[in-house]
Amino acid sequence: MVEPYSKSFEDKYLRNSRLRLRVLTDSDTGRRIIKLTKKLESDSPYFQTISRILLSPGEYEIFDTLPGDRLRKTRHYHVHQGRVFSIDVFEGELDGLILCETEAEGLEELMSIQPPAYVRHEVTEDPFFTGGNLCRTTRAELLRKLSSFG
Repeated sequence: MVEPYSKSFEDKYLRNSRLRLRVLTDSDTGRRIIKLTKKLESDSPYFQTISRILLSPGEYEIFDTLPGDRLRKTRHYHVHQGRVFSIDVFEGELDGLILCETEAEGLEELMSIQPPAYVRHEVTEDPFFTGGNLCRTTRAELLRKLSSFG
């Protein structure tokens, strides 16, 4: 049995790039991890390659001076049918948005996963729900998008 656990995410998507500055804080220990990531372009939203570099606080300060758009969320972890699901609860303009995801070894395995009952809509193929877009989304845009699900 996995104990309830969460992390807070403070992201800054650097403008005119595929770079994301991220600070993760563990809920149980307060331990902070700072990293710079780059999501490589992919033909499929189901396969994403991400490069990561761990940063010192001083290096973070340098990158944080660059222009970018911020996104804050808390990620909770939930085990369902032996599989870990990440549940992201967003803050600020995106308050009320909750996204759920899991990982698999391949597309066939991923497509065979039975999501938990609380999952309402599949949005993997919708670029609106990528972090790079959500960081620039206004409250009105979010509400408009969510109302389209009916």
